[in-house]
Amino acid sequence: MSDAPERPRPALTKRMRLGRKDLEARAAATREDIRAQIASTRAQIDATNEKLEARAGRNLPLAILFGLVLGGGMLLSLLLVKSFFMVFAAALVAFTAFELASALWFGGRFVPRIPAVIASVVIVPAAFYFGQTGAWLSFLAGVLFVVLWRAGEQLRPSRRGTPLEFWKDLGAATLVQAYVPFLGSFAVIMAAEDGGELWTLAFLLIVISTDTGAYASGLLFGKHKMAPRISPKKTWEGFGGSVIVALVVGVVLAIFMLGQPWWFGVIFGATMVATATLGDLTESLIKRDLGIKDISTWLPGHGGFLDRLDSVLPSAGAAYVLFLIFA
Repeated sequence: MSDAPERPRPALTKRMRLGRKDLEARAAATREDIRAQIASTRAQIDATNEKLEARAGRNLPLAILFGLVLGGGMLLSLLLVKSFFMVFAAALVAFTAFELASALWFGGRFVPRIPAVIASVVIVPAAFYFGQTGAWLSFLAGVLFVVLWRAGEQLRPSRRGTPLEFWKDLGAATLVQAYVPFLGSFAVIMAAEDGGELWTLAFLLIVISTDTGAYASGLLFGKHKMAPRISPKKTWEGFGGSVIVALVVGVVLAIFMLGQPWWFGVIFGATMVATATLGDLTESLIKRDLGIKDISTWLPGHGGFLDRLDSVLPSAGAAYVLFLIFA
C-alpha cells in the first residue's frame, strides 16, 4: 500500500474555494457595514456638536475638558499648599494680562505687553504676603511702570501719535492692570488668610456653577435675549437658571463648607451671580468694541483665559468683602 496522502477531489476543492470566497465576501461586507456605522455615528456627533456650538457659542466637549483641567489644578493648589495657589494664580494672571494687552494692541491701542505682564505678575506675591497694602501699592507701581514705558515709546516715530491717542493708550494700559491682576489679587489675599482657602474655593464653585447653570438652561429654554447688542447668546432663561443654581449651591456651601447660616448662602449666591453676570457682560462689551469673538484662541473650546475668568475677576472682590464682614 502507498503512504502518499489522498488528493482532494476536484468537486470538493471547488466547494472549499467557493466557501472561502463567500466567507471573505461576508467579512468584507461586515467591515464595510461597521465603517458605515462609524461614519454615520461620527456625522451625527459632529452635527450635534455643531448645533450645540451654534447655540452655546463654543465647543462644549472641549470646553468641559479644559474646564476640568483648570478647575482641578486650582482645587489642588488651594487644598494642598497655599503657595501653590499663588503660583497658579500668577500664571493665570500673566497669560490673561498678555492676551488682553494683545487684543487691545490689535484693536489699535498700543499697550506695552511685556511690561504689562511683568507688572501684573508682581501684584500676586505682593497681595499674598502683604495683603491689601501690598496689592494696592504694587498695582499703583505697576500702572506707573507701564505708563512710563508707554511714554518712553512715544519718542519712537512708529509709536508716536496724537495726544488723544496717547492718553487712550494710557487708559487701556491702566484697564489691563485694574481688570486682571488687581481684581484677581482679592482671591489671592483671601486665600492667604486663615481659613480663607475655603472661602476662595466656595466663591469659585459658585461662579463655575452659575456659568454651568446659565449654559444649560440657556441651551434648553433660551428664547428671550438678555443683551443682544452686547452678548447675543445670553438669554433671560439662562440668567434665571444661573440664579437658581447659584442660590442652591450658595446655601449648600454656606452650611457644609463655611459653617454659616443658610441665609448667608442666599446672600453669597445672589452676590456671586450678580458680579459674575456683570463681569461676563463687561468682557463681551470689550470684545464687541474690539470687533472680536474671543480674546484669544489659546484654550480650545473656551477662547482665551479672560473668556474663562471674566466672571471670576469681579466676583473675587465681592467675595472678599463678604469674607471680611462674615468671617
